[in-house]
This record gives sequence, structure tokens and C-alpha cells, in this order.
Amino acid sequence: MRYPNLVEFEVWGDYGLFSDPITRVGGEKCSYHIPTYEALKGVLSSIYWKPTIIWYIDAVRIMNQIRTEVKGIRPIKYNGGNDLSYYTYLRDCRYQVRAHFEWNMNRPELVADRNENKHHNIARRMIQKGGRRDIFLGTRECQAYVEPCVFGEGKGAYDDLNELAFGLMYHGITYADEAWSEETKERMTANFWYPVMRNGVITFPKPEECPLHKPLGAMQMKPFGNEAGNFIGLREFGEVE
Repeated sequence: MRYPNLVEFEVWGDYGLFSDPITRVGGEKCSYHIPTYEALKGVLSSIYWKPTIIWYIDAVRIMNQIRTEVKGIRPIKYNGGNDLSYYTYLRDCRYQVRAHFEWNMNRPELVADRNENKHHNIARRMIQKGGRRDIFLGTRECQAYVEPCVFGEGKGAYDDLNELAFGLMYHGITYADEAWSEETKERMTANFWYPVMRNGVITFPKPEECPLHKPLGAMQMKPFGNEAGNFIGLREFGEVE
């Protein structure tokens, strides 16, 4: 399905770390072979985000060959001092991303800000300018960059690979302000799925369409509106009509 507020961009960086939560237990992170839905949504949120909208990642195209590199890291211990860990990074990352936004129906107080053309045009301009905030591929040390692209153009490393499955994988987290059901309201929910790459392209389901969900804990929405005092600054910058 083609959405009228579609955005397409390319993101690249020397390194990426989309860490599997299971590998964090011992303090040594190991990256998935492909970016997670949540990581790409974070990239898009750094480009442009407003509580009025929810970004949905439709698909990612893997442009470069999947390669890994192990680095010795000296993380800081919670009780002081340093430790030695080995992190497994993705090397020479480049991805094409297609996404769209929908209105956040959990935010009726922002109904006056539901101007589709405004948000779409701002998002496209921010992609051209490289984003509003710093861009990362998974973790803070993996600096990345973005620019507009036409999804599907150019030669990808896996264009001729019919199908490659990656097994059970973390999809992302649904926070309280993006809840889609009574079960996900006022809580954090982790979503899991089984990604399959076809000719270099991975098509993402929406969070509610993932086959597995795991409640993580209670969480309250941050209030917005005149009573919360949040609209004053937004009006000054023309973000609310």
C-alpha cells in the first residue's frame, strides 16, 4: 500500500549495533545482522518527530554486504572503574528506508495539530538537511548520516537473493502513548517477529501485527496541552496552528 505521506531516505555509517537483548546479560553486546524496526524508527524520530504523529517503518533495503567486526570496549562499571568487554558491530552499513506517519489517536488534545501537509513537508525538508538531531545506527557510538533517496534505486548487495530468514527477532517497544488496545494502555510492551529478507528488502509489520508481545511494566503518558503548559513553546515556533 502506498501512503500519501510517504518518506524515503538512505542512512549509512561506518558501524551499526542493533543489539540482541539476550547478549546484554553478560555486558557484551552482539548486533543483529539487520536493523530492528525500533532502531529505524529512532532514526526517523531524530529526523523529525512530534507527539501528534506516529511513524511506521514500512520497509528497509539492505544495500551493503552484511559484515561484522569485534571491538574491545572498556565500559564504565556502575560501582566505579572500568571493565573489558567485546562488542560485535556491523561494519560499513547502508540502508534505504521507506516509512509513513499516522495520527496518534491517543493524543486528542493535539487534534488542532493534525495538518498532514505540514508534517509531511517538514519531514521531507529535515531529511534533506540531514535530520534535526544526531543520527545513530542503534547505539550512540555508531554515528550515521541521512539523505533523500528513491527506494529501490541503485544496486544492492542482496538484490539477487530470493529469500533469507533471520529467525525470532526483537521488533520494538510500544510505549503508553502509542498503545493500540486495552492491553497495551498505560504500559510498555515488547514486540517480536520473524523477519524474512526477499531480494534485499525486509517488509515490516506494524507493532500490533507482530506475532509475539511481551508486557514489560506500567508506564504513564506524558500530558500535552494548555493545562500541562506544553503548548506555549510550540506556538512560538509555529508547531501548533
